[in-house]
Amino acid sequence: MPETYSISIDETHCRPPRRPADARSTVRRVVAERCRDRHQSLGPGAMDDALLVASELTTNAIVHGGGITGFDVDVDSAGVRVSVSDRSTELPVTRTTPPGPSQRHGRGWPIVCHLARDVRVSELPCGGKRITAVVPLA
Repeated sequence: MPETYSISIDETHCRPPRRPADARSTVRRVVAERCRDRHQSLGPGAMDDALLVASELTTNAIVHGGGITGFDVDVDSAGVRVSVSDRSTELPVTRTTPPGPSQRHGRGWPIVCHLARDVRVSELPCGGKRITAVVPLA
């Protein structure tokens, strides 16, 4: 079983990030600490990809999911695992046609699915959902 490091809202007694910028700051800090502790390096673009995935997931939770209810960051041999929970039971959908220049929404979910090795959507027992995406370190 791979060694896992994590930071969780419940463990740190913090509130979920309010803004995508807060999520990016948390991911940047946790990934840097964990990689330094394990003497592990990031591949080119891995941090940028993890930051973009965290930003898109938190934006989607705010805009479409009724707000962020949970946020976790784990680092293990598989990569950077970002989980964001929200209040909505609606599943994310990929549009069959790309959004036009005047449309403000519809780009984030395809970006997450493209950058992450593994993306999972889980229903939460008390309502809402959790989306977990694993971004490779290399």
